[in-house]
Amino acid sequence: MSGAQTTADGEDWVEEQVAARLGRQHLLRQKPEPNVRIVMDEVALRRPAASARTWQDQLLHLEAAAKWPNVVLQVLPFSAGVHHHMTGSLTLLWQKDGSAVAYKEGNECSRLEEDPDEVLRHRLSCDRLRDLALSPSDSLKFIRAVLKEQRHHDAHP
Repeated sequence: MSGAQTTADGEDWVEEQVAARLGRQHLLRQKPEPNVRIVMDEVALRRPAASARTWQDQLLHLEAAAKWPNVVLQVLPFSAGVHHHMTGSLTLLWQKDGSAVAYKEGNECSRLEEDPDEVLRHRLSCDRLRDLALSPSDSLKFIRAVLKEQRHHDAHP
């Protein structure tokens, strides 16, 4: 997020987005801890951050989070090919009462979907992506391999 911004209000936008993401990370560690399943596209691990240190810190954080008991992290490798969520993210939330919502974000738009049929459609879509992703243990190995590559690259520019 610290890269070049295309608008004059870029700095305010970056601060707002960072605050929102830090707030979501905090929720992952509250008691009782929510159960979280994440399918992360390989591109998120391959695109370097503005600084090598920031990128390494992000990878280390993902490595640590992937080992939390309430988190299942899976990497969707490039070898899975083109997929239908390449232009943004999809979040599915289930409440204790059994209700669910879907939140799509991408290309400077966002949409909260509460219609049960649409939420089900999104859930099936996530299931298809998860089927294409690496297993959680293979995903952790993958993240560690990217970390090793990044360290090697920084040591030999």
